[in-house]
Amino acid sequence: MSLKAQFGASLRKKDVEKFKASLTWKNNKFHNLSPTLMGFSLGNLPEMLKDNFSIRQIRMPKKALPIKPFAPDQFHNDDRKPKFVWYGHSVLLLQLAGKNILIDPMFGDDASPIAPIKTKRFSDSTMDIIDTLPQIDAILITHDHYDHLDLNSIKKLIPLVDQWFVALGVARHLSKWGLNESHITELDWWDQVDFNGIQMTYTPSRHFAGRGAFDRAQSLWGGFVFQTADHTIYHSGDGGYDDHFKEIGDKYGPFDLMFVECGQYYKHWPQIHLFPEQSIQAGLDAKAKVLVPIHWGGFALAPHHWKDPIQRFVQAAKEHGQAIFTPSLGAIWTLDDLGTPNNWWENHD
Repeated sequence: MSLKAQFGASLRKKDVEKFKASLTWKNNKFHNLSPTLMGFSLGNLPEMLKDNFSIRQIRMPKKALPIKPFAPDQFHNDDRKPKFVWYGHSVLLLQLAGKNILIDPMFGDDASPIAPIKTKRFSDSTMDIIDTLPQIDAILITHDHYDHLDLNSIKKLIPLVDQWFVALGVARHLSKWGLNESHITELDWWDQVDFNGIQMTYTPSRHFAGRGAFDRAQSLWGGFVFQTADHTIYHSGDGGYDDHFKEIGDKYGPFDLMFVECGQYYKHWPQIHLFPEQSIQAGLDAKAKVLVPIHWGGFALAPHHWKDPIQRFVQAAKEHGQAIFTPSLGAIWTLDDLGTPNNWWENHD
């Protein structure tokens, strides 16, 4: 794919007209609920490069992390109990009410395809996973950053999936890459859709979006709440700590399960990613019965040891008495499995 194609599409006139109806669209960009520092300045770049270099040998596993091959016979939907598979970073296959939902399907091997230096995935041959997936009923995109929205993955998935639910502003990228917009539903914060008996709500997070130097905050970012007659699940999306976790918990909780961001944090962007201790607090705020950490185990996007997120997450959970579950890559899990200890990362350097 060409470098130009990676950026997606520029903002269109019809996008701007649509965005004007959003309460968070002001001065030609979307805004967080609270004032938010978006990241580090150029003045911090030397320090970040130094931090990255000083721990370069421990930011990634020494060997590729294995992903268990998909077992379709274990993923049948006869019992309609929720199941999920985590493929590292934020890629989730969720089965709910008998429907298969794929969230942030970034199966590519590089999280920075526009950069001169590759951000290599911790696992090998992940694009091949797409060929093994069951029939996907819907794809959800939380926001348009490269580690969540991957051109090559999308190109491969477009012929396979009819329904796409995405953050406001993401449709223009998908359309440019070949997806007919009649298959796309864009969502603003708090928008709700009924998908085959699953009520899906797009919820706020404290983050940002954009794929280039000139489109920052010209698409939205957030998470998802899933509600059925029997279960409620929350996916936090990317973003730092704020009052929205409590608000979401008050509106839709308690949650049987919460997938919470945990990883790629750094002192120079403390408001746009959760530190592991904040991930636990977010779960407490949201009234989550069980927390599952995501946004780790896939890419090194910040200067910390690749195991640091999960080690701190586990420790903080013990201190707060919060139930957690730490799935290994590619395995199929149900709510019945969530009490099983699974410190799989201890077997990898």
